[in-house]
Amino acid sequence: MLRCLEDAGLFEIWIRLGGLKTIMSYDVAPDAMRGDVDKLQKSLRDRLPRSHLRFLQDLQLSFTCGDFFFTHAGAKPNVDLSQQKEKDLLWVREEFLSCTNDFGKIVVHGHTPVREVDVRPNRINIDTRAFASNCLTCLAIQQDMISVISTDAVIDHNKEV
Repeated sequence: MLRCLEDAGLFEIWIRLGGLKTIMSYDVAPDAMRGDVDKLQKSLRDRLPRSHLRFLQDLQLSFTCGDFFFTHAGAKPNVDLSQQKEKDLLWVREEFLSCTNDFGKIVVHGHTPVREVDVRPNRINIDTRAFASNCLTCLAIQQDMISVISTDAVIDHNKEV
C-alpha cells in the first residue's frame, strides 16, 4: 500500500490484490475515478489518517515472539531466520511451503491463500484470503496452545504446539 501511494505503476496490481477494499474502507469511491490513478492516490493519501500511515510505516518485515516467527510470506529454507532477506520474507512461496525442515521457530505466515488455517509442525498459514472471501483469520497463541478465530466462525483448534 505504501509503495502504491508513491508508484502509480503498482497501483493497478494492488487494486486486484485487495487494494480495492482497502481504498473503499477509507471512503474513497474508485468508480468515480475510473482510470485516474493519480486521483485515486491523492484521495487515499488525503483520507488516510496520519496514525494509520505511521502504523504502516513502522511495520517490521518480521517479528519473533517466544517460539514463533511472524512474517508475510515465509522464510527461505536453510537460512537462519535472523538472516532472511526482505524479498524472501515478502515473496517466498513453493520452496518454503514444501519445506519440512525445522526453522528453529514456528513460522506464522500468509501470502498463500488457503481455505482454512494450515497448521504444520514448522509453520502455520493463516491467509484465508480475506480480501476475496471476507473471512479474516486471527491466530491466538497462549502458552503451548493455539486457537483460530475467524470472521467466518470461531474455530477452536486448541492444538498443542
